[in-house]
Amino acid sequence: MSITPSRVYVARLVGLPVFDPQGDQVGKVRDVVVGLRTQQSQPRVLGLVAEVFGRRRIFVPMTRVTNVDSSHVYTTGLLNLRRFEQRANETLVIAQVLDRTVTIRESGVRGAVYDVAMEQARNRDWIVSRVAVVEPGRGLRRRGQSHVLEWSEVEGLVDIEESQGASHLVAAIHEMRPADAAAMLHDLPVERRSAVVAALDDERLADVLEELPEEDQVDILERLDNERAADVLEEMSADDAADLIAELPPDTGALLLELMEPEEAEDVRRLMSYEEETAGAMMTPEPVILGPDATVADALAHVRRPELTPSLAALVYVCRQPLETPTGRLLGVAHIQRLLREPPSSLVAGALDSSMDNLRAEARIGEVAAHLATYNLVAAPVVDEEGRLLGAVTVDDLLDHMLPANWRDDAPRPEVPAREPAPGAPGSAAGRP
Repeated sequence: MSITPSRVYVARLVGLPVFDPQGDQVGKVRDVVVGLRTQQSQPRVLGLVAEVFGRRRIFVPMTRVTNVDSSHVYTTGLLNLRRFEQRANETLVIAQVLDRTVTIRESGVRGAVYDVAMEQARNRDWIVSRVAVVEPGRGLRRRGQSHVLEWSEVEGLVDIEESQGASHLVAAIHEMRPADAAAMLHDLPVERRSAVVAALDDERLADVLEELPEEDQVDILERLDNERAADVLEEMSADDAADLIAELPPDTGALLLELMEPEEAEDVRRLMSYEEETAGAMMTPEPVILGPDATVADALAHVRRPELTPSLAALVYVCRQPLETPTGRLLGVAHIQRLLREPPSSLVAGALDSSMDNLRAEARIGEVAAHLATYNLVAAPVVDEEGRLLGAVTVDDLLDHMLPANWRDDAPRPEVPAREPAPGAPGSAAGRP
């Protein structure tokens, strides 16, 4: 294990793995909890918010942290798995301190906090010691001068500011996977979450919305103006957008569909026309579709698109014209694993899998699950009575519909083992200070 450095910057801790003394990862750092009391006294760092398996967020007291460095955090392994609930006297650095406007005492210059440093005092307690502040840009300068100051050299950190910005928190969210960003957004106070949502671009907000529970999706969308809400729905996958619109009041959903681009709205309306819990309702209408004259090289170029999920990139669907769903007759599917073994100049049509049946749009969720399991698939085509491709059902679509509505909060998770403390580690009592 590494020696704990004298100073650690909080923004660099987010996402670091948390290990027990045996070297097993038990979670990831999501935030740092501090106790803000007065402007004069340096705040004490109370602990970390860690996300353990199942996306549950727990509190890890600093007395349980044995080592911190640039790549990981070590704990005694004795963790309380109760869900973290913020107390009135606690402040979350990432969620509530970043972007706060402060004033530099000596110069009177105002700027935004973009990082906070913590270090161990002589009594071994962790305290907030430094504040990194950036001034607003002037003229053609895109970024103002930055300062790293002692806690006592700035004012405005203790009182929460209603007009607090969100630029640095948004930058952090852009670096996260959508599921991790959604977990952070879910835990923000309502006012702070609104500021972050306003600052996110439509595409990133759509990615994050797809990972949030339905009640959060509805709450966020209803707080947006109608034009922007329609723009965000356009950026979402059609099946996720259809599910979300179905949760809105009918008048609101109809208005947003009218404001969406006609082609995007048509896909959503088509999905909403199918009965719930059927292949048609859960399918994705934009899989990788190619004509019979496409080569293996063409197919590999299409599945490299970064916006495709692994399950959508696993199969290529070969159809007669037109190649937009509903297509001409589906000729068959080609597995990406098979295509990787074929010469790039050969035709995809020569590598089709003719051994499996297709799903019908009215197939119930149980039939879909049995179909994927029977053929060992992560995706399958959905066709109409004329054999035209309507879309594809993926295993992640299936799981979203099979799992309970609140699975993101209450998914089953393995217990984090409570191990004996490492030699010289703090005592064994777990819980909040």
